Amino acid sequence: MNFSDELLQWYQKNKRELPWRHTADAYVIWLSEIILQQTRVEQGLPYFNRFLEKYPDVASFAAAHEDDILKLWQGLGYYSRGRNMLKTARMVQEQHNGKFPQRYEQLIKLKGIGEYTASAIASFSTNEAKAVVDGNVYRVIARYFGISEPINSTKGKKIFQQTANDLLNKKHPGLHNQAMMEFGATLCKPKNPACGICLVRQGCYAFLHNAVTSLPVKLNKIKVRERYFNYFLITDAHNILMNKRDERDIWANMYDLPLIETSSLLPPDELLALPETESFFGPDIKILEISPYKKHVLTHQRLYVRVIKLQDKPVKLKKDWFFTPIENLEKLAMPKIIFIFIKNIFNL
Repeated sequence: MNFSDELLQWYQKNKRELPWRHTADAYVIWLSEIILQQTRVEQGLPYFNRFLEKYPDVASFAAAHEDDILKLWQGLGYYSRGRNMLKTARMVQEQHNGKFPQRYEQLIKLKGIGEYTASAIASFSTNEAKAVVDGNVYRVIARYFGISEPINSTKGKKIFQQTANDLLNKKHPGLHNQAMMEFGATLCKPKNPACGICLVRQGCYAFLHNAVTSLPVKLNKIKVRERYFNYFLITDAHNILMNKRDERDIWANMYDLPLIETSSLLPPDELLALPETESFFGPDIKILEISPYKKHVLTHQRLYVRVIKLQDKPVKLKKDWFFTPIENLEKLAMPKIIFIFIKNIFNL
C-alpha cells in the first residue's frame, strides 16, 4: 500500500465531521477556506456558520455592506481577508452571473484567491487534479521526505509543490488533499505530533532520524515593528467620540477611538504636552483614568495599546472623528482589542 492509499484509509476512519466536507458547492467551500486560513477550525467554525446563515449565496454576500462584513468578521484577525471576500463575491456576481467558478483557471483570477485556495476549491468541488499545499501539507512532506529546503524560499516552494503533485492521487484528488491537510492538522502537528500512532512513521525520515522538531525549515524574514497606540476616551452619559480608520494601515475601514501614535512608551505628561494632543484636546486637558498598556501581537507588528479617559469637554474633531450614541457601538466593526476595552467600560 503506497503513501496516498494509507493516508486515504486513515482519513476515512479519523476525519472530523465538518459541514463544508458534505458539499460540492464552490461558494460554501470558498467561504470555509478563506475563514480557516491562519485560523484554527475550533475558532473558525462559528464564524463559518454565522456567515453562511446570513449570506447563503454569492448574491447575498455581494450585496452586503463592508461594515457588516467586518462586524461579522470581528475577532478573526487578518481583516483584509474579509474585505477581499466582498470584492471576490462582487466579481463573481458581475463576471460569472452569480455562479461561483469551480475550475482552477477561473478561480485563480479572483481577488484574494491564490494557488492554494484555487486548488482547494477546484479539487473539492469538481475533483480537479490540483495538489493543495498549505502549512499542514508543507509540514507532512518536509518530515516524511526529509526536505530541509526552507518552505518560504523560492526554490523550496517549487520543490514542495512538485512533491505534492507527484504524491497526488489522480483518481481521488479531492479526498487526497483533504486527507493530507487533516493528517497535518490533527496528527502531524507542529508541536507534539502523534508519532506513536502514526501509520506511516516507518517510512518517515523525520521519525527515523529524530528530526521531527527541526522540520520543516522556514527562513526568518519577518521584521517585527513595535508601535505605541494611545487611545483617548471622551464620553458623556449618552455619546462617545469614535474614529473611522482609513485604508492605509492595519484594521482598514474599521472603527476605533481617537488615536495618537508615539514612537515609545510616553509618560502621560509628555503625551499631553505633544503639539498634536494639545491641538485636538486643548491646553487644559484633564485625565480621569489611564488603563495599563496591553500588548497586542500581529504577524509583523507588536502593538502596545492603552486607553486614556479624558474629561468631557469640547474638542477639535479630526476628519474621521465623530460622536455616536453609546447604544450604536455594538453595530460598529472594531479591532478585537478595542472592542474588549469598550465592552468592559460600558458592559456591552
